[in-house]
Amino acid sequence: MIAFQDPEIGDRSWVEERFRISGNQGCEYSFATLFLWSGTYRQQVARMDGYVLERLQGSIGPVYLFPAGSGPLEPVLAALEKDAGDRGEVCRFVCLTRDQVQELEALRPGVYQFTEDRDGFDYLYEINRLADLGGKKLHAKRNHINRFLERYPDWQVEEITMDNLAECAEMDLEWNHRYRSLDTADEEEEARTRMDERHAMSKAFARYEALGLAGILLRVEGRVIAFTMGSSIGADTFDIHFEKAYSDIQGAYPMINREFARWIRDHFPQVRWLNRENDMGMEGLRKAKESYYPDRMVEKFSAVPR
Repeated sequence: MIAFQDPEIGDRSWVEERFRISGNQGCEYSFATLFLWSGTYRQQVARMDGYVLERLQGSIGPVYLFPAGSGPLEPVLAALEKDAGDRGEVCRFVCLTRDQVQELEALRPGVYQFTEDRDGFDYLYEINRLADLGGKKLHAKRNHINRFLERYPDWQVEEITMDNLAECAEMDLEWNHRYRSLDTADEEEEARTRMDERHAMSKAFARYEALGLAGILLRVEGRVIAFTMGSSIGADTFDIHFEKAYSDIQGAYPMINREFARWIRDHFPQVRWLNRENDMGMEGLRKAKESYYPDRMVEKFSAVPR
Protein backbone atom coordinates (compact mmCIF):
# COMPACT_ATOMS: atom_id res chain seq x y z
CA MET A 1 0.00 0.00 0.00
CA ILE A 2 1.02 3.61 -0.52
CA ALA A 3 2.46 5.15 2.65
CA PHE A 4 -0.07 7.96 3.16
CA GLN A 5 0.59 10.19 6.17
CA ASP A 6 -1.13 13.06 7.96
CA PRO A 7 -0.03 16.40 6.50
CA GLU A 8 2.51 18.37 8.50
CA ILE A 9 3.72 21.94 8.18
CA GLY A 10 7.01 20.62 6.82
CA ASP A 11 5.15 19.22 3.81
CA ARG A 12 4.04 22.66 2.65
CA SER A 13 6.92 23.35 0.24
CA TRP A 14 6.79 20.18 -1.86
CA VAL A 15 2.99 19.97 -1.82
CA GLU A 16 2.57 23.57 -2.94
CA GLU A 17 5.13 23.05 -5.71
CA ARG A 18 3.14 20.17 -7.17
CA PHE A 19 -0.19 21.91 -6.67
CA ARG A 20 1.18 24.94 -8.53
CA ILE A 21 2.37 22.80 -11.43
CA SER A 22 -1.12 21.30 -11.76
CA GLY A 23 -2.57 24.74 -12.54
CA ASN A 24 -5.80 23.84 -10.75
CA GLN A 25 -7.84 26.71 -9.27
CA GLY A 26 -9.96 24.56 -6.95
CA CYS A 27 -9.68 25.13 -3.21
CA GLU A 28 -8.52 21.52 -2.76
CA TYR A 29 -5.22 22.52 -4.35
CA SER A 30 -4.26 24.81 -1.49
CA PHE A 31 -1.94 23.38 1.14
CA ALA A 32 -3.72 25.45 3.78
CA THR A 33 -7.03 23.81 2.84
CA LEU A 34 -5.41 20.37 3.06
CA PHE A 35 -3.86 21.06 6.45
CA LEU A 36 -6.77 22.93 8.05
CA TRP A 37 -9.47 20.40 7.11
CA SER A 38 -7.40 17.24 7.50
CA GLY A 39 -9.07 16.47 10.83
CA THR A 40 -12.57 16.71 9.37
CA TYR A 41 -11.97 14.73 6.20
CA ARG A 42 -9.07 12.57 7.41
CA GLN A 43 -6.91 13.82 4.57
CA GLN A 44 -3.50 12.22 4.11
CA VAL A 45 -0.76 12.80 1.56
CA ALA A 46 2.04 10.87 -0.13
CA ARG A 47 4.72 11.58 -2.75
CA MET A 48 5.09 9.57 -5.91
CA ASP A 49 7.44 10.60 -8.71
CA GLY A 50 6.47 14.20 -9.57
CA TYR A 51 3.03 14.00 -7.99
CA VAL A 52 1.33 14.62 -4.66
CA LEU A 53 -1.30 12.01 -3.84
CA GLU A 54 -4.12 12.65 -1.44
CA ARG A 55 -6.46 10.19 0.25
CA LEU A 56 -9.46 11.33 2.31
CA GLN A 57 -12.86 10.35 3.64
CA GLY A 58 -15.60 11.70 1.37
CA SER A 59 -19.37 11.47 1.46
CA ILE A 60 -19.14 8.33 -0.71
CA GLY A 61 -16.46 6.70 1.46
CA PRO A 62 -12.65 6.55 1.13
CA VAL A 63 -11.62 8.50 -1.97
CA TYR A 64 -8.63 10.08 -3.69
CA LEU A 65 -7.97 13.44 -5.29
CA PHE A 66 -6.73 13.27 -8.84
CA PRO A 67 -2.88 13.26 -8.76
CA ALA A 68 -1.39 16.77 -8.90
CA GLY A 69 2.01 17.45 -10.41
CA SER A 70 3.86 16.47 -13.55
CA GLY A 71 5.30 13.43 -15.26
CA PRO A 72 3.87 10.14 -16.58
CA LEU A 73 0.39 9.77 -15.10
CA GLU A 74 -0.38 6.16 -16.00
CA PRO A 75 1.90 4.49 -13.40
CA VAL A 76 0.66 6.86 -10.69
CA LEU A 77 -2.96 6.13 -11.53
CA ALA A 78 -2.23 2.39 -11.54
CA ALA A 79 -0.59 2.72 -8.12
CA LEU A 80 -3.70 4.41 -6.69
CA GLU A 81 -5.95 1.70 -8.11
CA LYS A 82 -3.71 -0.97 -6.58
CA ASP A 83 -3.67 0.90 -3.25
CA ALA A 84 -7.46 0.88 -3.17
CA GLY A 85 -7.53 -2.82 -4.01
CA ASP A 86 -4.99 -3.65 -1.32
CA ARG A 87 -7.28 -1.90 1.18
CA GLY A 88 -10.30 -3.88 0.00
CA GLU A 89 -11.84 -0.79 -1.59
CA VAL A 90 -12.65 0.48 -5.06
CA CYS A 91 -10.67 3.41 -6.47
CA ARG A 92 -12.90 6.49 -6.36
CA PHE A 93 -11.96 10.07 -7.17
CA VAL A 94 -13.57 13.34 -6.06
CA CYS A 95 -13.28 17.01 -7.03
CA LEU A 96 -12.29 16.22 -10.61
CA THR A 97 -12.35 19.14 -13.02
CA ARG A 98 -13.69 18.72 -16.56
CA ASP A 99 -10.12 18.46 -17.83
CA GLN A 100 -9.33 15.75 -15.29
CA VAL A 101 -12.51 13.88 -16.24
CA GLN A 102 -11.33 13.87 -19.85
CA GLU A 103 -7.82 12.81 -18.83
CA LEU A 104 -9.10 9.92 -16.72
CA GLU A 105 -11.51 8.81 -19.43
CA ALA A 106 -8.68 8.84 -21.99
CA LEU A 107 -6.53 6.63 -19.75
CA ARG A 108 -9.37 4.37 -18.60
CA PRO A 109 -12.01 4.48 -21.35
CA GLY A 110 -15.39 3.32 -20.09
CA VAL A 111 -14.07 2.26 -16.69
CA TYR A 112 -15.38 5.15 -14.56
CA GLN A 113 -18.80 6.72 -14.19
CA PHE A 114 -18.73 10.47 -13.60
CA THR A 115 -21.22 12.43 -11.49
CA GLU A 116 -21.46 16.20 -11.17
CA ASP A 117 -21.06 17.59 -7.63
CA ARG A 118 -22.83 20.96 -7.78
CA ASP A 119 -22.52 21.52 -4.02
CA GLY A 120 -18.74 21.38 -4.44
CA PHE A 121 -18.43 23.93 -7.24
CA ASP A 122 -16.06 26.79 -6.33
CA TYR A 123 -17.07 30.38 -7.07
CA LEU A 124 -14.44 32.43 -8.94
CA TYR A 125 -14.57 36.21 -9.23
CA GLU A 126 -12.37 38.59 -11.20
CA ILE A 127 -10.52 40.57 -8.55
CA ASN A 128 -11.07 44.02 -10.03
CA ARG A 129 -14.82 43.50 -10.07
CA LEU A 130 -14.94 42.66 -6.35
CA ALA A 131 -12.49 45.41 -5.51
CA ASP A 132 -14.37 48.12 -7.44
CA LEU A 133 -17.95 46.79 -7.34
CA GLY A 134 -18.87 48.45 -10.63
CA GLY A 135 -21.98 47.86 -12.71
CA LYS A 136 -25.71 47.59 -12.07
CA LYS A 137 -25.62 44.05 -10.73
CA LEU A 138 -23.57 45.08 -7.70
CA HIS A 139 -25.53 48.26 -6.99
CA ALA A 140 -27.03 46.76 -3.82
CA LYS A 141 -23.56 45.92 -2.47
CA ARG A 142 -22.46 49.54 -3.00
CA ASN A 143 -25.58 50.76 -1.19
CA HIS A 144 -24.86 48.56 1.84
CA ILE A 145 -21.29 49.84 1.94
CA ASN A 146 -22.47 53.45 1.69
CA ARG A 147 -24.77 52.92 4.69
CA PHE A 148 -21.83 51.43 6.57
CA LEU A 149 -19.58 54.40 5.73
CA GLU A 150 -22.25 56.89 6.80
CA ARG A 151 -22.87 55.20 10.13
CA TYR A 152 -19.27 54.28 10.98
CA PRO A 153 -16.97 57.06 9.74
CA ASP A 154 -14.18 55.90 12.08
CA TRP A 155 -13.83 52.47 10.42
CA GLN A 156 -10.33 51.06 10.03
CA VAL A 157 -8.74 48.17 8.15
CA GLU A 158 -5.65 46.40 9.48
CA GLU A 159 -3.55 43.57 8.14
CA ILE A 160 -3.83 40.53 10.39
CA THR A 161 -0.54 39.96 12.22
CA MET A 162 0.53 38.08 15.32
CA ASP A 163 -0.18 41.30 17.24
CA ASN A 164 -3.91 41.34 16.50
CA LEU A 165 -4.63 37.69 15.63
CA ALA A 166 -6.00 36.98 19.12
CA GLU A 167 -8.64 39.68 18.61
CA CYS A 168 -9.88 37.79 15.54
CA ALA A 169 -10.09 34.60 17.60
CA GLU A 170 -12.11 36.44 20.24
CA MET A 171 -14.42 37.88 17.60
CA ASP A 172 -14.91 34.40 16.10
CA LEU A 173 -15.88 33.04 19.51
CA GLU A 174 -18.39 35.85 20.03
CA TRP A 175 -19.74 35.36 16.48
CA ASN A 176 -20.48 31.73 17.26
CA HIS A 177 -22.22 32.55 20.53
CA ARG A 178 -24.31 35.19 18.78
CA TYR A 179 -25.48 33.43 15.63
CA ARG A 180 -25.59 29.68 16.15
CA SER A 181 -28.86 28.01 17.11
CA LEU A 182 -30.39 24.51 16.83
CA ASP A 183 -34.08 24.78 15.98
CA THR A 184 -34.52 22.31 13.14
CA ALA A 185 -32.83 19.25 11.68
CA ASP A 186 -31.49 21.38 8.83
CA GLU A 187 -29.97 23.84 11.28
CA GLU A 188 -28.48 20.94 13.24
CA GLU A 189 -26.71 19.70 10.10
CA GLU A 190 -25.50 23.22 9.39
CA ALA A 191 -24.26 23.51 12.97
CA ARG A 192 -22.11 20.40 12.48
CA THR A 193 -20.63 22.01 9.38
CA ARG A 194 -19.96 25.20 11.31
CA MET A 195 -18.31 23.23 14.10
CA ASP A 196 -15.99 21.61 11.57
CA GLU A 197 -15.19 25.12 10.38
CA ARG A 198 -14.37 26.16 13.94
CA HIS A 199 -11.87 23.33 14.26
CA ALA A 200 -10.26 24.35 10.98
CA MET A 201 -10.18 27.99 12.00
CA SER A 202 -8.56 27.19 15.35
CA LYS A 203 -5.73 25.52 13.41
CA ALA A 204 -5.48 28.61 11.22
CA PHE A 205 -5.07 30.83 14.28
CA ALA A 206 -2.45 28.48 15.74
CA ARG A 207 -0.41 28.15 12.49
CA TYR A 208 -1.19 31.44 10.78
CA GLU A 209 2.34 32.38 9.69
CA ALA A 210 3.56 28.83 9.08
CA LEU A 211 0.70 28.22 6.65
CA GLY A 212 1.45 31.40 4.70
CA LEU A 213 -1.98 32.86 5.44
CA ALA A 214 -2.79 36.51 4.79
CA GLY A 215 -5.79 38.50 5.93
CA ILE A 216 -7.29 41.73 7.17
CA LEU A 217 -9.65 42.80 9.93
CA LEU A 218 -12.20 45.60 10.08
CA ARG A 219 -12.60 47.81 13.16
CA VAL A 220 -15.44 50.06 14.24
CA GLU A 221 -15.01 52.19 17.36
CA GLY A 222 -11.84 50.25 18.09
CA ARG A 223 -13.36 46.76 18.13
CA VAL A 224 -13.05 44.03 15.52
CA ILE A 225 -16.36 43.54 13.71
CA ALA A 226 -15.12 41.47 10.74
CA PHE A 227 -12.08 39.57 9.52
CA THR A 228 -11.07 37.41 6.58
CA MET A 229 -8.05 35.35 5.57
CA GLY A 230 -6.79 33.15 2.77
CA SER A 231 -3.80 31.96 0.76
CA SER A 232 -2.57 31.76 -2.81
CA ILE A 233 -3.44 28.94 -5.22
CA GLY A 234 -1.04 28.72 -8.13
CA ALA A 235 0.09 31.77 -10.04
CA ASP A 236 -3.03 33.92 -10.40
CA THR A 237 -5.65 32.77 -7.86
CA PHE A 238 -6.21 33.60 -4.19
CA ASP A 239 -8.36 31.35 -2.03
CA ILE A 240 -10.60 32.94 0.63
CA HIS A 241 -10.62 30.39 3.44
CA PHE A 242 -12.60 32.27 6.09
CA GLU A 243 -14.75 35.39 6.29
CA LYS A 244 -16.64 36.47 9.41
CA ALA A 245 -18.62 39.61 10.16
CA TYR A 246 -21.43 40.63 12.48
CA SER A 247 -24.44 40.42 10.18
CA ASP A 248 -26.47 42.81 12.32
CA ILE A 249 -24.01 45.57 11.32
CA GLN A 250 -25.31 46.67 7.91
CA GLY A 251 -22.61 46.54 5.27
CA ALA A 252 -20.03 44.68 7.37
CA TYR A 253 -19.86 41.69 5.04
CA PRO A 254 -19.72 43.64 1.75
CA MET A 255 -17.17 46.00 3.33
CA ILE A 256 -14.73 43.29 4.47
CA ASN A 257 -15.20 41.55 1.11
CA ARG A 258 -14.41 44.69 -0.89
CA GLU A 259 -11.50 45.77 1.30
CA PHE A 260 -9.83 42.36 1.14
CA ALA A 261 -10.12 42.33 -2.64
CA ARG A 262 -8.41 45.73 -2.70
CA TRP A 263 -5.77 44.60 -0.23
CA ILE A 264 -4.99 41.47 -2.25
CA ARG A 265 -4.79 43.53 -5.45
CA ASP A 266 -2.24 45.81 -3.79
CA HIS A 267 -0.16 43.07 -2.14
CA PHE A 268 -0.47 40.28 -4.71
CA PRO A 269 -0.51 42.09 -8.07
CA GLN A 270 -0.26 38.78 -9.97
CA VAL A 271 -3.67 37.64 -8.68
CA ARG A 272 -6.52 37.84 -11.17
CA TRP A 273 -9.06 35.51 -9.58
CA LEU A 274 -10.57 35.25 -6.10
CA ASN A 275 -11.82 31.79 -5.18
CA ARG A 276 -14.55 32.10 -2.57
CA GLU A 277 -14.82 28.31 -2.36
CA ASN A 278 -18.03 26.25 -2.49
CA ASP A 279 -21.41 26.57 -0.80
CA MET A 280 -21.60 22.95 0.51
CA GLY A 281 -25.23 22.90 -0.63
CA MET A 282 -26.24 25.39 2.10
CA GLU A 283 -29.04 27.56 0.72
CA GLY A 284 -28.04 30.76 2.52
CA LEU A 285 -24.40 30.42 1.57
CA ARG A 286 -25.29 29.72 -2.06
CA LYS A 287 -27.51 32.80 -2.19
CA ALA A 288 -24.74 34.96 -0.71
CA LYS A 289 -22.12 33.74 -3.20
CA GLU A 290 -24.48 34.05 -6.16
CA SER A 291 -25.34 37.61 -5.15
CA TYR A 292 -21.85 38.63 -6.30
CA TYR A 293 -22.44 37.03 -9.73
CA PRO A 294 -19.42 34.74 -10.13
CA ASP A 295 -17.41 35.12 -13.31
CA ARG A 296 -16.53 31.44 -13.41
CA MET A 297 -17.24 28.23 -11.53
CA VAL A 298 -14.72 25.50 -10.83
CA GLU A 299 -16.94 22.57 -11.77
CA LYS A 300 -16.26 19.33 -9.92
CA PHE A 301 -17.14 15.69 -10.51
CA SER A 302 -16.72 12.36 -8.77
CA ALA A 303 -15.55 9.20 -10.53
CA VAL A 304 -16.60 5.71 -9.45
CA PRO A 305 -15.82 2.45 -11.30
CA ARG A 306 -18.79 1.27 -13.33
